[in-house]
Amino acid sequence: MMRLEQQAQRLIENSYYVDSAQAAPRHVPLQGEVQADVCIVGGGLAGLSAALELRKRGMQVVLLEGRHIGWGASGRNGGQALAGYASEMEPFERQLGAKSAHFAWEMSLDAIRLLRERIAQYAIDCDWTPGVMSVAVTPKKARALHAWAEHMQREYGYTHLQSFDAQQTRSLIASKRYCAAVLDDFGGHLHPLNYTLGLGRAALNAGVVLHEQSPVISVKPAAQAGGGKAQVQTAQGSVRARHVLLAGNVQLGDVAPRLSRRIMPVGTYIIATEALGAQRAKSLVRNRACVCDTQFVLDYYRLTGDDRLLFGGRVSYSTATPRDLAATMRRSMLAVYPQLSDVKITHAWGGFVDITMNRAPDFGRIAPDVLYLQGFSGHGLALTGMAGQLAAEAIAGQAERFDLFTRLRHKPFPGGDLLRTPALVLGMLWYRLRDLV
Repeated sequence: MMRLEQQAQRLIENSYYVDSAQAAPRHVPLQGEVQADVCIVGGGLAGLSAALELRKRGMQVVLLEGRHIGWGASGRNGGQALAGYASEMEPFERQLGAKSAHFAWEMSLDAIRLLRERIAQYAIDCDWTPGVMSVAVTPKKARALHAWAEHMQREYGYTHLQSFDAQQTRSLIASKRYCAAVLDDFGGHLHPLNYTLGLGRAALNAGVVLHEQSPVISVKPAAQAGGGKAQVQTAQGSVRARHVLLAGNVQLGDVAPRLSRRIMPVGTYIIATEALGAQRAKSLVRNRACVCDTQFVLDYYRLTGDDRLLFGGRVSYSTATPRDLAATMRRSMLAVYPQLSDVKITHAWGGFVDITMNRAPDFGRIAPDVLYLQGFSGHGLALTGMAGQLAAEAIAGQAERFDLFTRLRHKPFPGGDLLRTPALVLGMLWYRLRDLV
């Protein structure tokens, strides 16, 4: 985990999000032993969401963040708020049945509603822009995309989708790369770090005790810690609490090894162009929706509030950052938009997301008093907020929605600690080849 932290720190130093972030207070590290109803590990979207919900229920909450609020995936991602799950609905349908799958789908829509409500409730300035477009690069992928849209409309009653053929797609996106698109007008995109920092301010105002620069060393359930409370230990202090929530993305491996076997850290990378001006920016994506293609190794991009293009993709399953990241990502961008060859790249950054084998989220319990949230698989901007709400409900004794996700079965990645990364790299080579067919 230390190697991941070091790489992530280097990558975030040239983040457009950091350079355009709003001012945020800093919070002192934990010192000594403190008491709480709930201790949350992780100062990202899931942890902050849970903290807000628990405070509404009158609970005393201490949140520990190893670096600073929004430092991890919550503050570095592509900024796309998407309905559904990275796994699509198949694992839910197969494992839980149609009724539970529909319930899970509706919760994913509630996640976007919750995000919008919090932006309004807490007056968070984060450039929320509606519209998500999925695009296909081959006729075969176009047929599959349109079939997916028809399935979601027919089986899930999702009426927010509009399908486009090649000519219609090119009237919306100034690129010859795509031959079909589906627009979802329910989702959208935003500045993820400013949104996370906004939730951090809201949590502070609600009475959550926030400690930054407080990496957790160990977590002991009450059955091990004694005294009727769980214990969360840092280098300089500890929290004794009736409940613990682990919401630390890929950084939890040292304190919860059994969880780390079920997720894989995957690097994903983004570049930002210089400001293009409103007219040129809008010419690229005329409805200003965010865009994601349907390749297994995908590209995604969106326009920012100050009219830059953020272009992401180029995932790394080896945890090794691509050499000359900006130039590598720029080549991918020019494959979509060759007309941007004169545009400067001002930022290049990345970070690690936590994927599961089946790409479905992994929520559950290590012990009756220790819950965890992980495995958002690159689809977590909205879902993390809902996950935090579900965890808070479960802690408060209303676990029905949380327990739907605990029923999903997850397998560890094959190969053990030594071979699972090489095995995944080889597997991804196969999928890259399939994308070319």
